[in-house]
Amino acid sequence: MSIGEFLDMGGHGFYIWSSYGIALILVLIETFLVGRRRSKAKKELEQMEAEFGRADNQGMNG
Repeated sequence: MSIGEFLDMGGHGFYIWSSYGIALILVLIETFLVGRRRSKAKKELEQMEAEFGRADNQGMNG
């Protein structure tokens, strides 16, 4: 079996490889979006901790 025959996959290569390509693109997009959501959530959490941390410290000391 040659590489060309392997890539052709008995005439179904286009469908198989395009499916792999689409799946890869979607996984990369999802990875990027998850990273953005994580960064946003982390910033929001840091803001909340800063706000509530000051309020908690003032209440305990004051």
